[in-house]
Amino acid sequence: MTASVSVDEKKEFVRWFLKKYQMKRRECVWILNYLISHETLLSNVHFVEEAHYCPRAMVMSVNTSSGIPFRFYKGSIMTADAEKSFHDLRLHPDEEMYIQLNFQTLPPSPEYLAVLEENPYMPKYLHISEKDQQIAENMLSDSIQLFQEEQLRKQIDEALDQGNKERFYELSELWKELQGREN
Repeated sequence: MTASVSVDEKKEFVRWFLKKYQMKRRECVWILNYLISHETLLSNVHFVEEAHYCPRAMVMSVNTSSGIPFRFYKGSIMTADAEKSFHDLRLHPDEEMYIQLNFQTLPPSPEYLAVLEENPYMPKYLHISEKDQQIAENMLSDSIQLFQEEQLRKQIDEALDQGNKERFYELSELWKELQGREN
């Protein structure tokens, strides 16, 4: 997750997001379009996870998400009224706004990762420790390695079955490289 995201990166992400996904509520589309046309607002927007912990936040969901369609949080107030949140955006363009978008993110898209920021209001007990993060990264790396090996084995078997020597030798070289990376 990045520490600081430029307005241009946020604009690019929101445009990509609106092209790719359909929101549960049309007001969310209006709000996101309004944000990309107002740089001052967008400079104070942060895309985060668990936005409900933030002092001023919006949660929006796409049709394919099981998340709530829309919520606006300000202090101790929570509402599903998109017009109130839109009014608050217009009245307070210089205040920080945290937005959580509920959409399919597994595996996380590069577009989303480019704008996702650390939520500064997330309780400490919910943060992932560096040790846990390292364990997860190692598991992911091992899984990728095993998957690549399995795919390469299948391709080598196919080349042998087809009697394709050139392909077999080419894949064998890749196998050696892959094994070299393990050690």
